[in-house]
Amino acid sequence: MKTQDLKVSIIQTDLAWENKSKNFKHFEELINAIELDTNLIILPEMFTTGFSMNAENLYDSPEGETLDWMKKNSKIKDVAITGSVIIKENGKFYNRLYFVKPDGSFHTYDKKHLFTLAGEHNHYSAGQKKLIVNYKGWKICPLICYDLRFPTWARNTEDYDLLIYIANWPQKRVSAWDALLKARAIENMSYCIGVNRIGEDGNGFPYTGHSAIYDALGERISTDLFEKAYVETKTLSKQHLIDIREKLGFLKDRDRFKLL
Repeated sequence: MKTQDLKVSIIQTDLAWENKSKNFKHFEELINAIELDTNLIILPEMFTTGFSMNAENLYDSPEGETLDWMKKNSKIKDVAITGSVIIKENGKFYNRLYFVKPDGSFHTYDKKHLFTLAGEHNHYSAGQKKLIVNYKGWKICPLICYDLRFPTWARNTEDYDLLIYIANWPQKRVSAWDALLKARAIENMSYCIGVNRIGEDGNGFPYTGHSAIYDALGERISTDLFEKAYVETKTLSKQHLIDIREKLGFLKDRDRFKLL
């Protein structure tokens, strides 16, 4: 059976602080400017606002304007789009990732590990369910920022093919971002993609990007523009992944456990 490659575009850019309309316009321009054929576009965490705790004034409804915007651009470009936004549902706020497909269907994941250092747990509720998306013959596990520090949550018990982290990961700890993305790829024998923002947020915290794509051996296959704004499209080879897993077989020896 012929395997299907997956073409992925990552967008590393600054975010307009707490300005949805400006971010919608900015990302729409970036998405429309992608000329290479692609299957999946990955946006940063809280791409409409930046990493804000001002949930009460910035939230969207579960099927509100942000999801409509993602559906519209997904359909026009005939590509899946993923990124997270501030959502209010049943009286609670969530840092919610949407994975939107061109046919209008979508999946959601609520950030499991809330960033207590910034007080995220005081404003948002934690998600409890891991998401595995089946898309174009690939099993994809999308996670959010601080989740990167918790390997048990990302453990590849589902035999997923691609692990994604979208983030607002600050400059001062970017060395941990680099190391952990590579580690997650190696330990899970999976492609691993991290998409981070650049610029400075409304609280004065700087971000230096370091978005990256790693293969299942931890080899970086993306460029290293680091602090610059850029859009990059790379082709992920499913056959390359299969060959690595068949040759090395490390996943067969993984520990078996369940999270309580």
